[in-house]
Amino acid sequence: MPGKFYGIGVGPGDPELLTFKAYKALEQTEILCIPKSSADKESLALSVVGKMLPGKFTHLELYFPMSRDPQVLKDSWNKAGQATAEKLLEGKNVAFVTIGDPMFYSTYGYLLRYLKNNHPNIETQTIPGINAFSACASYLQIPLAEAEENVAIIPAAYGMKELEDVLSKFDNLVLMKVNRRFNEILEVLSRLGLKEKAIYISRVGYPDQFYTRDLDSLVGTKLDYMSIIIVQKRRE
Repeated sequence: MPGKFYGIGVGPGDPELLTFKAYKALEQTEILCIPKSSADKESLALSVVGKMLPGKFTHLELYFPMSRDPQVLKDSWNKAGQATAEKLLEGKNVAFVTIGDPMFYSTYGYLLRYLKNNHPNIETQTIPGINAFSACASYLQIPLAEAEENVAIIPAAYGMKELEDVLSKFDNLVLMKVNRRFNEILEVLSRLGLKEKAIYISRVGYPDQFYTRDLDSLVGTKLDYMSIIIVQKRRE
C-alpha cells in the first residue's frame, strides 16, 4: 500500500510558528522532501523542522533550478515528482516542507500536480503554514488591511510599470522578496510620494529579524533574500 504524501508549510522561520497540525503530520512522516535551488544551499524549511524534531527523518533532496526556461522547469518537476512517488510506492509516508505556505509561491504545487496526474492512487494532504507577510504584520503590530481597504500581495519580480499600476489601485501593498530590485522599488516609491508610507522588514521569525521605515538607509547595503516591503497609503 502506498504511503501518504503531505505538503506542509512550516511558517516564516520561527519554529514556534509551526502549527500543531503540521507537527502532528511530521510525527507521521518518515521521509522529508527538501526543496533546494542549488546544490550547496541550506534548506530554510529543513532548519525549522530540525529544531522541533531533530534527527527524526530520512531526507530526499529535490533540486529545483532557478530558471525561466519552461522545459528545464518541467523536467525538474517531473524528476522530483517521480523520485517522490518511488518512495511513496515503497509504503513510506513522505512530506514536502516549505517555508511559508505550500499553496503560495511554492514549488509544492508542481509536485502535487505531478502526483495527482501520474499516481492518483496516492493519498495526499496539504497543511497550511503562516505566510511571511502575516508574520511581518504581527511583528510590526500593524493591520495589513482594515474596513474598506484593499490589499495586494505580489513578488518584486514584477516590472516597475506593473508596480506603479498596483500602487494606483490598492490601498495597501506587500512586495515579496525585494532584495534584488530594492533600488528600483525605492525610486518608484520616491517618485510617487510613497516612500514614507513604506516599511522594510527582513528575516522575520529569525533571531536577527529587522525592520526600518528609513528606506534610504538601506541603499548600498546587502539585503537578505527573505525581505519584504509593506506600503500603506492611508497610514499617517
